[in-house]
Amino acid sequence: ISLQGAPLEGWNLIAKRVFDTLCSLLLILLTGPVMLVLAVLVKLTSRGPIFYRQERMGMDGHLFGMLKFRTMRIDAEAQGAQFAAADDPRRTPIGTFLRKYSLDELPQFFNVLVGDMSLVGPRPERPVFIEEFKKQIPRYHLRHMVKSGVTGWAQINGLRGNTSIKERIDYDLYYIENWSLLFDLKILLRTAFGGFLSKNAY
Repeated sequence: ISLQGAPLEGWNLIAKRVFDTLCSLLLILLTGPVMLVLAVLVKLTSRGPIFYRQERMGMDGHLFGMLKFRTMRIDAEAQGAQFAAADDPRRTPIGTFLRKYSLDELPQFFNVLVGDMSLVGPRPERPVFIEEFKKQIPRYHLRHMVKSGVTGWAQINGLRGNTSIKERIDYDLYYIENWSLLFDLKILLRTAFGGFLSKNAY
């Protein structure tokens, strides 16, 4: 099973990496004051670290620690990994607000800067869930042909949280097959103007 096309190779890969590096630096500078305020709020409203580093799988099965502002209690996964749910009792006082507006994702600009992620691409998933997804969706593994993204084509089209994994994969593969810097820019602009907000963001 393969993709219909793979434009993300050769000089296109280099162009995307340069774009990611420059834009992530700019975004870190622009959102730095906001991240500082959020870091203080996380620290003052709950016990535990400011950041949460969660293992995710990216390009070619590469495992990396994805950064987020911590939005749940430190014992949130004492019973094992599980998906977040609406009205999740594990959330901290500030966690609900951060998740609703995707502000917990801002530290991932640092993941982009060091090369673990891209600004745009399929959202990375946790290894503990991936094996099950691969059994359910035959083409699931193809999304790992590119770097994971902070935002993506699926996410700005409302496929976040408790939505169809199969539909999400269809959008991810469409993105990979039709990639261009202009497409990335379109997704980033739609994200900036509210495209990443979702009723399923919890």
